[in-house]
Amino acid sequence: MEKQKSDILFEEKQYLGQNRLSIFIRLILALFCFLGYYWSENPKPVEVGRIKIGSYPIEYSESGIIFFVVGVCVLLISSVLVFVLHTHTKIYKDYILLDGYFHSRRVKISINGLKSLRKGKYKKSLFRTSVYNLHNNGIIRFYTYGEDFIELTDDADFTYRIGSQKINELYRVLNQQISKTT
Repeated sequence: MEKQKSDILFEEKQYLGQNRLSIFIRLILALFCFLGYYWSENPKPVEVGRIKIGSYPIEYSESGIIFFVVGVCVLLISSVLVFVLHTHTKIYKDYILLDGYFHSRRVKISINGLKSLRKGKYKKSLFRTSVYNLHNNGIIRFYTYGEDFIELTDDADFTYRIGSQKINELYRVLNQQISKTT
């Protein structure tokens, strides 16, 4: 049973379209599509330095419009993903609730069973993908974007790494709740 909104001590929503790797991949794909469209509209061979770009291989003059439409669709999808919820973190008095997007399972972590809490920073990297409930190397990860995370260890020796944009507030609230239970 879901508690009332007034019982929430901390809440954060992270959106799928704000992950750097995803943005980078979508922009490269859109750029490829627009270059393909430009090449179809200017089919003559071009020589730049030692690189020769041949003529457009298809004689049908309207074939490049597909590249343009796909490029626009990629940009539209990219802008819509900014509003798609990836991770919704809520902290209540007794537990942490991590809710994912669409039909992913909710993860409930009891605050009473937590042994340790620490703040950390990810290494700088452009290629860090969004993950929800990823079990890897003994750590359960929840990450959308950013550089900061909270690492929690419970009595069963499960380690949870939760990425956050509001790291100081999340740490403060968790630290208060853990100190109340011990």
